[in-house]
Amino acid sequence: MSFLSEIERRRTFGIVSHPDAGKTTLTEKLLLFGGAIQEAGAVKSNKIKKGATSDFMEIERQRGISVATSVLAFEYNGIKINILDTPGHKDFAEDTFRTLTAVDSVIVVIDVAKGVEEQTEKLVKVCRMRNIPIIVFINKMDREGKDAFDLLDEIEQKLGLKVVPLSFPIGMGYDFKGIYNIWEKNINLFTGDSKRDIEETIKISDVSDPALNTIIGDTAAETFGRSWNWWKVFIQILIKTII
Repeated sequence: MSFLSEIERRRTFGIVSHPDAGKTTLTEKLLLFGGAIQEAGAVKSNKIKKGATSDFMEIERQRGISVATSVLAFEYNGIKINILDTPGHKDFAEDTFRTLTAVDSVIVVIDVAKGVEEQTEKLVKVCRMRNIPIIVFINKMDREGKDAFDLLDEIEQKLGLKVVPLSFPIGMGYDFKGIYNIWEKNINLFTGDSKRDIEETIKISDVSDPALNTIIGDTAAETFGRSWNWWKVFIQILIKTII
């Protein structure tokens, strides 16, 4: 393989956020799904503590935060994926700013309960100055948090981004059932006490399909249906604004 061909098949993602939004955990999930590791390590888990794969320095293990950017790579469908897990704490922001000069795009992680936080605003401002493509990832949906539309509005207002969701949550916290993938038109069902593992992926092209009630239950289907109708109105307004 030629030098240029090797460069062209590489994709480098930077993962940024305010501290404690879940960057390192997301990084390890991507590594897990990409086949690079066999088990995602928790940075902190009550009495049992496992060092996250990307947190290799002693100070990172002690404080439970990322201090230096870690580069993790794996092969996926013939593409070399590079993930840069950056520090979120403002004391180590300089390292994150340097990292942003070497990425193709950025994944901005936002805690569903806390919304857009101070450090997130600063990092997104730098990304926009450098015209870096941005993907927003809403994390911790298995906990109680802000309404999806309120959060979308907050992202647009505080970060100055025009967002178009590729997926939509079905419930939240204790009522969290899964995610409707708008792009692929299927439902990812999350189960278990942690509600972090996908039990099943079901193809469903029309959310008004009565089969949805059987899949997620009547109450969840009714709530999701109302949200979906609001979402369609939101899309129409967004399209008119862009045009």
